[in-house]
Amino acid sequence: MRSIRPRVAALATLLLATTVPAVEPTDARKGAIVVSDAWTRPTAAGMPMGVAYFSVRNDGSNADAIIAATTPAAAHVEFHQTTLADGMARMRPLKEITVPAKGTVSVSPGGIHLMLVDLKAPLAVGARIPLVLEFRNAGKLELRLAVEARTD
Repeated sequence: MRSIRPRVAALATLLLATTVPAVEPTDARKGAIVVSDAWTRPTAAGMPMGVAYFSVRNDGSNADAIIAATTPAAAHVEFHQTTLADGMARMRPLKEITVPAKGTVSVSPGGIHLMLVDLKAPLAVGARIPLVLEFRNAGKLELRLAVEARTD
């Protein structure tokens, strides 16, 4: 007589696999470009701006640059860099974010960052926000920003 256990186990695995939502990655790769640890902070209702942070590595032998970014969560995305001069923090817009060959750029608090302008809804902890980065050479790379209440 055949055991029913393997069939029950297979059915349970199938049910679990179809009912548990897949976690969308905050890491993405396209060609020589690797984007990792993509995240954003939560925002309160009425806040018109959000930020996006990540690390981008270029494993290739030629420099590349992020020349545009889009997200359905905001009207548009801008590149900025915060610098400290004479004890004052200053934020200036950037036209692009250059990623050197065999190099890594940290898009992080207190430095280069992406501004998500005119948010369509608050960014809630636990959400995953789609973001498309457009590179001059590598083309478009889609990833998800994890909404996290980090202190860094």
